[in-house]
Amino acid sequence: MPVNSSFVGRRYRSAEPYLVGPDELRAFAAAFGASAPACCDPAAAQALGYAGLVAAPTYAVVIAQQAEAEYVRDPASGIDFERVVHGEESFRHHRPIVAGDRITTELTVASVVERRGMTTVTTAVQLSDAAGQPVATVTSTLVVRGEAG
Repeated sequence: MPVNSSFVGRRYRSAEPYLVGPDELRAFAAAFGASAPACCDPAAAQALGYAGLVAAPTYAVVIAQQAEAEYVRDPASGIDFERVVHGEESFRHHRPIVAGDRITTELTVASVVERRGMTTVTTAVQLSDAAGQPVATVTSTLVVRGEAG
């Protein structure tokens, strides 16, 4: 089944907000070598005016990938996850993500382009805080490899 190109423009909204916890921010920072004091020490983050630990900038992908998973799992999307290769990722931050944030997401399928037996899918995920204010936009490109033979 090919990737469904009629999904361009389709939106997926998160049913529940994602609660950003300090322990997972510390673990993410440690895993990726983020050593900025505001990412690891609550007192340092508060001294800079933040309510809690500050997420490393790439942490936004953790939340965005949950939104992408909903799209990929949609049987009508035509995406076979076993054939997906990550293409690229970009971030536009409006403000830092901090521990205690309750983030909602809205994924938009931006494009579906088929070339030479592979399909490139681009999504944009808007992350918003509890007040509905934008926090970050994560744009992802996935490559869905065609079936062999």
